[in-house]
Amino acid sequence: MAQQPSVILATASYDRTIRFWEAQSGRCYRTIQYPDSQVNKLEITPDKQFLAAAGNPHIRLFDVNSNTPQPIMSYESHTNNVTAVGFQCDGNWMYSGSEDGTVKIWDLRAPGCQREYESRAAVNTVFLHPNQTELISGDQNGNIRVWDLTANSCSCELVPEVDTAVRSLTVMWDGSLVVAANNNGTCYVWRLLRGNQTMTNFEPLHKLQAHDGYILKCLLSPELCDPQRYLATASSDHTVKIWNVDGFTLEKTLVGHQRWVWDCVFSVDGAFLITAQLDLLWLCAASSDATARLWKVAEGEAIRVYQGHHKATVCCALHDGAESSPS
Repeated sequence: MAQQPSVILATASYDRTIRFWEAQSGRCYRTIQYPDSQVNKLEITPDKQFLAAAGNPHIRLFDVNSNTPQPIMSYESHTNNVTAVGFQCDGNWMYSGSEDGTVKIWDLRAPGCQREYESRAAVNTVFLHPNQTELISGDQNGNIRVWDLTANSCSCELVPEVDTAVRSLTVMWDGSLVVAANNNGTCYVWRLLRGNQTMTNFEPLHKLQAHDGYILKCLLSPELCDPQRYLATASSDHTVKIWNVDGFTLEKTLVGHQRWVWDCVFSVDGAFLITAQLDLLWLCAASSDATARLWKVAEGEAIRVYQGHHKATVCCALHDGAESSPS
């Protein structure tokens, strides 16, 4: 078996394939056929061993370090498009959200769905709080809900704009901020009081009109960027914008994609720890123009274009940080 690359970069497309790329050269070194449906989201496990692909209505788990085209596991409990997928920090369990209106928890060490939460509307986005004990979901009706995994119940509900779909949610790495992006191109920002270990107290901080079109993904920068903090917003207007969280001023607009930008992910390479400034911040974005691009954020330039998909590239996953071993 070939040695595992230090950077895992994968994309998925409406052409029903998943592609793995050499991040530096741009060469596609593995293609997985996904004939059952389109893939809506990709996520890599913290230990870099597995890739989860969220489809309709299932989730498939693939071995990152194998050439086997078949998934090693399939999770079958949702009844509609799976729109969100992610992992707990030690990789023991997975969470998902679906257009069937549910949020689910899956123990990767046991078959079947362990928990289910009812959102009562199509779920577009789910994010795990850094405390690992709360999930936050956003749905098509504009509801944001916090699911307390310890109490096994919904602990908080918010509706930033009535009947305006929440497309994406992100939480700052230290749990201090929550951002929700919607179909009107607006980001709502709340402060979570420091020292408060739960997401029950949202203090409105800012309303940002980020784009004229839909915001399809919002993402706060990782810990290694501190003390600088940034928000990325990817939009149907073909751009990704980088905002400084201190005042929410626009730092950069990444222009080059020819169609909607569906997804983006920050690099968290430990080599960037030394200065951790904007000039060493990298971002990968997936677009309907059938490409993914690696952006050097400070220059606003795409330094690598990943070409090979034949239809819209709708999601990407990047893991270039240190491996997190299961506890």
